[in-house]
Amino acid sequence: MTRLWCEQAWVQGQWASHVLLEADARGYWTCITPNSPAPDDASPRLACVIPGLVNAHSHAFQRAIAGLTERQDPQRPGDDFWGWRERMYQVALRIDAAQLETIAEWLYREMLQAGFTQVCEFHYLHRNRDGTPYPDAATLSLALTRAADKAGIGLTLLPTLYMHRGLGQPGLSDAQRRFATTPNDVLSWQAQITELARVQGRSHVLNAGVALHSLRAVDAAAIRAVLDGVGQAPVHMHVAEQTQEVDDCLQHLGQRPVEWLLQHVGLDARWNLVHATHTLPHELEGIAQANAAVVLCPTTEANLGDGVFDFGCATAQGVHWSIGTDSHVNRHPALELQMLEYGQRMQLRQR
Repeated sequence: MTRLWCEQAWVQGQWASHVLLEADARGYWTCITPNSPAPDDASPRLACVIPGLVNAHSHAFQRAIAGLTERQDPQRPGDDFWGWRERMYQVALRIDAAQLETIAEWLYREMLQAGFTQVCEFHYLHRNRDGTPYPDAATLSLALTRAADKAGIGLTLLPTLYMHRGLGQPGLSDAQRRFATTPNDVLSWQAQITELARVQGRSHVLNAGVALHSLRAVDAAAIRAVLDGVGQAPVHMHVAEQTQEVDDCLQHLGQRPVEWLLQHVGLDARWNLVHATHTLPHELEGIAQANAAVVLCPTTEANLGDGVFDFGCATAQGVHWSIGTDSHVNRHPALELQMLEYGQRMQLRQR
């Protein structure tokens, strides 16, 4: 038995005082008792304790380049998300399975130290470096599950569907060759990881959903095929991160990204819309009514010059939200939340 005593702890949605926490040998909490006197033994005494947090959006391989892309391409006037993306592709083409496992374990240990105890891994690096499938198509997915197991963090793996280079641009570029997938691929990996967790007795720390990379990268038929096969598992998708993405959707689909999803796909509680930076009040209202959620990644969104999410409107509408560290220029939840709040202060010019 492990015991901790803390002056304050967040218990069932509110602060409690003088809380005794007891855990068994497996690491499960067995008893949480507020208003308990401090034990007389050597049990650790802490000032303030909160539950472990979920990092709701991660691309583990990008930890290897955090801070290394802070340069401007002399051939490109200015720098933005699209320039960063080209540099990211070059790294994605080089990492092998062993390196991915090492990078992910390193990253996941950093997350644990910062207070994250579960990570949602938006995983779109699937094929060998030459673009051919591995003999075991789940090689890189399994590398991530081993990394999480060794680090001791809970993992929600989200194998990602990635089929097109952009709206109105079918197929992938050579730089995207490792991302190529089909709906059957991601559904197969989701089922495989779910079964692996069951067989290994790890379902409490390992599970799987699916991700749809973006409306740039998947089409309506593929989205429906994945939704029809995934059951009640979580579904994540990048959406409305950049103004160019919104403009492209208006040109090719006739609607803004969230508008199109609400009308043509139908959102529900499975959905987590990552970034949703450039959404309008009526779209946020639709997200809330569908009981879907948004995932905000404030330090990455700032680093890439994405823009500022309308957090005030979203919370007024009752939109569910979470945070993620995305490209891992930061790995600490407090800094994500600080960036979120300071961005709103600058936008509103209020404290």
